Amino acid sequence: MTENAVQDLLTSLTGKALRGETPTREEAAALLGTADEDVLDVVAAASRVRRRFFGLRVKLNHLVNMKSGLCPEDCTYCSQRLGSTSEILKYSWITPQDAARDAGRAVQAGAKRVCLVASGRGPGDRDITRVADTVAAIKESTPDVEVCVCLGLLKPGQAERLREAGADAYNHNLNTSEEHYREICSTHTFDDRVATLKDAQGAGLSPCSGAIFGMGESDDDVIDVAFALRELDPDSVPVNFLIPFEGTPLGGRWELTPHRCLRILALFRFVFPDVEVRLAGGREIHLRGLQPLALHLANSIFLGDYLTSEGQPGAEDLEMIADAGFVVEGVEEATLPAARHDLVAVRRRGAGTDLPANT
Repeated sequence: MTENAVQDLLTSLTGKALRGETPTREEAAALLGTADEDVLDVVAAASRVRRRFFGLRVKLNHLVNMKSGLCPEDCTYCSQRLGSTSEILKYSWITPQDAARDAGRAVQAGAKRVCLVASGRGPGDRDITRVADTVAAIKESTPDVEVCVCLGLLKPGQAERLREAGADAYNHNLNTSEEHYREICSTHTFDDRVATLKDAQGAGLSPCSGAIFGMGESDDDVIDVAFALRELDPDSVPVNFLIPFEGTPLGGRWELTPHRCLRILALFRFVFPDVEVRLAGGREIHLRGLQPLALHLANSIFLGDYLTSEGQPGAEDLEMIADAGFVVEGVEEATLPAARHDLVAVRRRGAGTDLPANT
């Protein structure tokens, strides 16, 4: 692609994103196909969109792993999968008090959202009660923090119970395209994941859904999952890069480059101009020294460790944010632009609650 063609492409993508329009598949493919020497131009163009809707704010999120390992599902990327020999901690449910203490420490460090995650296909009724008690404990000690829940596939009525307990959001990633999904999991389907996300949204929970890259997907798969997510209209979109755990089928897969990661993040910013795009798992090992550039694309990151792997130390994250010229988003600030923030509130009221939307 010539220099003029690249500039024309980026001008078109930026203009569409600022108007809230979706790129064409051809534009998305061209963006993913840009050369490494054009990556700074790509970042600069997508950064205009990020600044328009989110300024220089970076939202901090923290994972609380409530139940680890021993999952019956066979997702090939996951260290907790059925048959995994990865050396990870395995434990049953932690107490609501322990989860609240963990969340409290994260909030003190600047986290605005706490994500409660548990391994497994999906929760039973007793599990929902445990999580409801945990949400209550967290809200009692840190009432302003957002609580997102990630428990796998939901049964009828469970999303409503989580919303009534005070949860703000539900996370369930699509992970990859529908076409590629059969290559990474056989124990549930792409449609199962879509159904759970729709259930959560219908119950008034803010939908959070994203993807994992580096699992052998093609450019078409990247575009397919981005557009599938766009149709589901999530409020936050985590972008993960594969952490290739030893003891899993994808343990030896190292196919990403920092430039590839930046192009994917730029595509997601153009597809989701006014949505929280979160730089999530694997950023440290795949972006490496280019992590600060990713902050010009994503407006949100995880602070601290992931589910079964260590993240960059929180102090280093805060230093990186400051050195790159960004500021940590305060609890009192609305993450989403006004129009989308109001949409979240409408969704919650439509689900039969007047609880404020603080996403």
